Amino acid sequence: MVNTIGKPLNRVDGNLKVTGGAHYSAEFPQENLVYAVGIPSTIAKGKIKSIDMSAAENLPGVIKVITHKNAPELKPLKTFMKGGTAAEDYLPLQDNSIHYSGQHIGIVIADTLEQATYAASLVQFTYEEETPIVEMQKHRNQEFVPETVFGKKPTVIRGNPQAAFNSADVKVDETYTTPTENHNPIEPSATIAIWENDTLTVYTSTQNTYGTRKALATTLEIPEENIRVVCQFIGGAFGCKGAFWSHMLLPVIAARQVNCPVKLVLTREDMFNVVGHRAETEQNVKLGATKEGKLTAIIHDGISHTSIYDNFVEPFTVATHMLYACDNLQASQRLISLNRVTPTFMRAPGEASGIFAIESAMDELAYALKIDPIELRLRNHANTDPDENLPWSSKSLKECYQIGAEKFGWSKRNPEIGSMRDGRYLIGMGMATATYPAFTSPASAKAKMLADGSVVVQSSTHDMGGGTATVMAQLIAETLGLPFEKVCFEYGDTRLPRAPVSGGSMTVGSVGSAVYGAVKGLQAKVLELGGLKESQSLTIEDYANILQKNNQKQIEIEYDAKSNQEKEYSKHAFGAQFVEVRIDPDFGEVRINRYTGAFACGKILNHKTARSQFMGGIIMGIGMALMEETVVDPNLGRVMNANLGEYHVPVNADIPNIDIEMVEETDSNVNAIGTKGIGEIGITGVAAAVANAVYHATGKRIRNLPITPDKVM
Repeated sequence: MVNTIGKPLNRVDGNLKVTGGAHYSAEFPQENLVYAVGIPSTIAKGKIKSIDMSAAENLPGVIKVITHKNAPELKPLKTFMKGGTAAEDYLPLQDNSIHYSGQHIGIVIADTLEQATYAASLVQFTYEEETPIVEMQKHRNQEFVPETVFGKKPTVIRGNPQAAFNSADVKVDETYTTPTENHNPIEPSATIAIWENDTLTVYTSTQNTYGTRKALATTLEIPEENIRVVCQFIGGAFGCKGAFWSHMLLPVIAARQVNCPVKLVLTREDMFNVVGHRAETEQNVKLGATKEGKLTAIIHDGISHTSIYDNFVEPFTVATHMLYACDNLQASQRLISLNRVTPTFMRAPGEASGIFAIESAMDELAYALKIDPIELRLRNHANTDPDENLPWSSKSLKECYQIGAEKFGWSKRNPEIGSMRDGRYLIGMGMATATYPAFTSPASAKAKMLADGSVVVQSSTHDMGGGTATVMAQLIAETLGLPFEKVCFEYGDTRLPRAPVSGGSMTVGSVGSAVYGAVKGLQAKVLELGGLKESQSLTIEDYANILQKNNQKQIEIEYDAKSNQEKEYSKHAFGAQFVEVRIDPDFGEVRINRYTGAFACGKILNHKTARSQFMGGIIMGIGMALMEETVVDPNLGRVMNANLGEYHVPVNADIPNIDIEMVEETDSNVNAIGTKGIGEIGITGVAAAVANAVYHATGKRIRNLPITPDKVM
């Protein structure tokens, strides 16, 4: 018996990445490759009146300039939230309309990147400029109610929340805001497009190869089987590469017109302008409770922004629906349309923003009641899902509170505001609850056993850096009883079996279930071939002997795994976040002293890669809490800090030792392999825990992220 599940094995792609053997989307050499550079709009709203391309077209090396005047007509696409795969209800270069600053209004194709970049700067546009709508606060009279919030009604009501709040013994009524944030993966989005007659091959940075193929086939009106999409390695994404963006069409259009392969790599500034972001939110939370700390009312209401041409909703109320037991609840959301690119999914979309608000409010309630924040949460623990009225598939949140508090040393916390110091520095401790749904989607996998007993399993999924290929290999090896080095997992290509978008923390649960089903089916087929019982365990030599005796060079089987969205159980991962901050009272600088996160996410397939995922989420949460904010000029609608020098993200010096505690669960109801996604839960609750710690240290309740020194002073 080979035991690999749970072991902290090294990543199978580690050597490739450190030696340069891993090819990212911009790194596939092509014969006669040329380069495309986008031309950004310099206004945020208006019409293009005229274009002068002569200076660019006359430059050496310039092959073509494409604008709306000579671009092909494209068929509209459905957005992701309407059952399609597109990120936005917008196609490039279709007319002279400008919806946001930085919008691609043309592309230059040239022999070299330098020639294309210079030529793009020479194309002259004149505009009929209009006043853009940029700030939510100035346009509150234009807010509207969306049709749905991630499949739920925009307003959810249980009981009589307003009456319950009005009659509550103790009340909290506060407003919390989160700014626009950008994903900033280290790899900017890149696409190489190659046409060969009527067939198209695309190497592109995507979390969804099949979704990209579908979008291309639809808008170009060609059969899906004529398109191949390849993306094995992604240099980070966090959601910004999850759906099909309009910039991915530009090299495809160009390659068809110039009749040679075209590469487009977005600049860092492009990544702020033409790729979506986490939407800005303003959230009002009202909590009513008895004197004993039992919640009697939860009202969570707010707005977020979308683009002029889409109704993307940042679903910040979804966690509030189910986080605590309360008979009287209202959660409602509204939108305001701005001249910005469409917002999109960003690590824990909705939960990251919404849990900041609800968990900050819970901390305020704890202080008002003079109850320990953990105790308040325990008194309102939801033993079943109050939103769906279903039992949990499993829930170990209480254990997360207990283990996290013990490891962190919560009992040493003096609850008095400003009572803890380290020399001249103020010390504060804060905590918050973390949660994220355990989604799955249909997925397929093909398993092949070769004559030597080794196995190759294929699925078109992706590895964005989380270790998907490694844990799939562990799952295959343990299921079949094979040495880890004798299994291979192939992925990232539409020539392989279908897989869903690698998002929503559902890759391992979805693709893993398909892989497990395929290898179990393969095992059964080999056992039957050898005339053996199903329960009999075999070695690699046994497998090889069976194939050789039956003159089989290989055996293969394909398996389709279904979604787990049946309404028998509510499926969520849970956790508890604990943080200690150190604050300079003279300068308002907040530093993270230490951090503990305890998480219950079903079966853990690899403790090393899981720990890295939890840490990555926490680090992003620290950035959300203390520094990340996309600043937009209120008059011009331009992003003012579209670079990594002015958009601050945490670096090594900002991050202390992070203690990760994993509370393993046995959950046979969540999916075939008992896992819950871990890619996103790590960020949830972090910003609230930090804000709560800052209050404990200083007595200043900061409700507007990020928590910068000027707000602490």
